[in-house]
Amino acid sequence: MKRAGQGSSRRRFMKQAVLGAGAATVGAGTTALASAAEEEVSPIRVPAEFEAAKHAALPELDFPMTGAQVFARACKAEGVAALFCCPGNYSVVHAMSDTGIPTYGGRHEGSMCHAADAFTRVTGEIVATSGTEGPGFTDMICGIAAANSARSPILVLASNKTIFAEDTERGIQDAYQQPTTEGMRKYGKRMITPARIHEYAGYAFRQLRSGVPKPVHLDFPAEIANARFRDPSEIEYYFDKAQYRTETRPHPDPRAVDRAVAMLGEAERPIIVSSNGVFHSRAWDALRRLAERAHIPVVESGATKGQFPADHELSVDTAPRALASADLVLLVGQYCMPTLGEFAFGPDTRYIRIDPCAEDIGRNLPIDLGIVSDERAALEALADGVPRMRHDAWVAEVAAARAQFEAQNDEYYRTGLGYDDAVHPAVIGKELADFVHHGPLPPDRTTLVQGGYGIARYTRRYLRAFRPGQIMNGAYQYGAIGPDVGYTVGVAAAVRQGAGPQADYQGHPVIAVTGDAGFGYTGMEMETLSKYRMPAVIVVYNNNAWGTWQGQRNNQVGLPVHLFQENLRYDRMGEALGAHGEYVTRPSEFRPALERAYQVALDESRPSVVNVQAKKEFWLRDQYAPGFLGKIEPGVMSYYH
Repeated sequence: MKRAGQGSSRRRFMKQAVLGAGAATVGAGTTALASAAEEEVSPIRVPAEFEAAKHAALPELDFPMTGAQVFARACKAEGVAALFCCPGNYSVVHAMSDTGIPTYGGRHEGSMCHAADAFTRVTGEIVATSGTEGPGFTDMICGIAAANSARSPILVLASNKTIFAEDTERGIQDAYQQPTTEGMRKYGKRMITPARIHEYAGYAFRQLRSGVPKPVHLDFPAEIANARFRDPSEIEYYFDKAQYRTETRPHPDPRAVDRAVAMLGEAERPIIVSSNGVFHSRAWDALRRLAERAHIPVVESGATKGQFPADHELSVDTAPRALASADLVLLVGQYCMPTLGEFAFGPDTRYIRIDPCAEDIGRNLPIDLGIVSDERAALEALADGVPRMRHDAWVAEVAAARAQFEAQNDEYYRTGLGYDDAVHPAVIGKELADFVHHGPLPPDRTTLVQGGYGIARYTRRYLRAFRPGQIMNGAYQYGAIGPDVGYTVGVAAAVRQGAGPQADYQGHPVIAVTGDAGFGYTGMEMETLSKYRMPAVIVVYNNNAWGTWQGQRNNQVGLPVHLFQENLRYDRMGEALGAHGEYVTRPSEFRPALERAYQVALDESRPSVVNVQAKKEFWLRDQYAPGFLGKIEPGVMSYYH
């Protein structure tokens, strides 16, 4: 840890401590390394087994095989991009790792489930996560629910009691898993017949790769994972993936396309809402072609941002005041449908909805036209069918609303700079955005994890996405508390691998924002980031309180039940887990600390915790304007959609 303004002798000492630690050392932050040298204790380091594993050859996988190996080979053939796990379910986890699927072991099953969710949110790839029996699997429930709300195609794997020991409460194996995930998944199965393990792999991947994605949950009793097969003849339905599922997608009814083209032509103020389905169907090029040809503004919703670039003249992401003027909204891939009044469109707005599942069209929000189709196929058909249009007055109205929004952001920033005894959230949002979008870095380079609750109401106003998968919105519909460092593990792994649309940004540092409450939930995963040498910067908004503190100030009893100890040193916690630490207490210190942390990520491929000291009173509008901010859905101000 260091604070801006410390002396040069101190900096020289820290540099010497780092150099003296040796190339194999994964340092715990400059102060921690210096302390290690002073106290003559062993420095933090990555186990030698990690380096050895990089050069080890994968074992040959062929018959005879166990059930776990049969399933793992199916996962490899299906292109599972990564596995996030903790100890447990060993047969399945080790079998999958042995196929070459990148495998990451963390501290908590819930965090690893969130990591899997985050990986797929910024790549669109299928990933797996694993837990063990009852306790570990129970830890995953929040992560499964969050992934379900975000419509993430994650494969949830968990061991389970033996079939033999059913109803005995033997050991810790007393949890019946499938009822627990009912309503939080697309498909689930407890396998009980060893010979059908490959058949059920087919069931799982048919669900993961078709229609609207959601989690799939399989649990493995020991008799299934440890079953042995001498040859393929002992396995039922042992077919290649091309024989148990199809790559084809539903295409739109030409009559519906014609009707949609007519409605777009009649509208004076049309808007396209681009959401999760555009990302999962890789439809961003078709979206842009339609928008530009028909001159229609686009606003984003969903758990992932960047399908439409924020700096495009047709982007409405930063023009919330224009939304109410829209007379026709084309919803594309909006899997988590808002109810009436949740989106900021007017009461007389007409709606067209494109969705691959007919049974969902018309739910929550009445529509004027439904198109059952894969999102990319529908957008391509519309782009081909629509004539060139101009909506100059409407686009000018959007531009004016965008300028008004940015002026308000600048005003918030100037106000925040006036509070010098702590760091206002507007300062964090503006300085962070200036660093990643308007500084020496290309604006589309850095992949961002937007977490936190109150702090997110500010950072989302300033941060932008210029390419698919650049921003992962942590809280999306299901408001999970504290998964942000777990999310960062998944995003950092995705960028390191260059998976999906992250290919052009492979290996670059990622930046995440969380709150002090959130850091308490998954902060131990800083060790996971350090262990895998993931270049990630975690910005912690430390305001000494839960977000509900404002309600407590008028509590007649006066119990401070939602307050923390003040000025806690989350940076030192990061240092103790192998990360670099920065503690920021004044607005002028934030940008230099951020730059140092980013440089550590570049030079050492090591994470950092930038602990930014705020205060709980910043949420009070009567004392510290603008206070706790509201939200407008959709666009950058959105929180739940």
